[in-house]
Amino acid sequence: MLKIHLAVFLFGFAGLFGKFLSCNPFIIVLGRTFFAAITLFIYARFSHTKLFGFDRSSFVFLILQGILLACHWTTFFLAIQVSSVAVGLVTFSSFPLFVTFMEPAFFKETLKKKDIATALAVFAGILLVVPDMDISNNVTLGAFYGILSGLTFAVLALVNRKNARAWDPIAVAFYQNLFAALFLMLPLLLFPTLVPEQGLDPKDIPLLIVLGVVFTAMAHTFFIQSLAKIRAQTASVIAGLEPVYGIILAFFLLNEIPTMRTLAGGLVIICATIVAGWCRQDKNRPS
Repeated sequence: MLKIHLAVFLFGFAGLFGKFLSCNPFIIVLGRTFFAAITLFIYARFSHTKLFGFDRSSFVFLILQGILLACHWTTFFLAIQVSSVAVGLVTFSSFPLFVTFMEPAFFKETLKKKDIATALAVFAGILLVVPDMDISNNVTLGAFYGILSGLTFAVLALVNRKNARAWDPIAVAFYQNLFAALFLMLPLLLFPTLVPEQGLDPKDIPLLIVLGVVFTAMAHTFFIQSLAKIRAQTASVIAGLEPVYGIILAFFLLNEIPTMRTLAGGLVIICATIVAGWCRQDKNRPS
């Protein structure tokens, strides 16, 4: 329990790097995944985790996961830089809305009324966060990127679920970060003119290392290790606290005070996600 709470705390803290760092989200995610992949590789070698032996189809899925991870984190940091940490975290938390309607199609499962109710509550929370439909409004634009981040994370979660039992989680985390970094390097190698003019300030490199090592590789390792001891449903409920940790940290470290609309929307989304997690846990508990 301590490890998973620490992991979720670190995940929530990671969002603040969108404000700490002066570089654009493209460079932030490239640095984050690059240093995380190196750290996970070293950890895997010391822990004797098997990193090789995947077949060709498995590597196709791992490449897809890396691309989704890169898109998810890039839009996530875009949301935070355009608006605020609170808006980025709260709108990203909309991913259960997408999972609810995509999961039955992915796994040929029945769409349940409780899941629809949860999705509608999450949607209501999103409407509270978004002030209007004017994309020139920074909060609206940030919410758009945050929702896009939630969508890509939902697809990533579904792809992960399809293959989670067959692969070692540390190996999956390593390859996801590795292929995300390689995917983000492609524009640098093939189309340098497409890279944003705002490059990397040398002063940002230590922060990128900390983001990759502590708030990505270490956080993922703690989260994965905790799943060996606690139920997945319990983990999903605790993971719902990520926006709470992030908003509190942003208040104290960045002096960001979220609006009442953002707080209200976040409360609705977080409560809906936690209640849904409890319902699944109760349903799956042996009698």
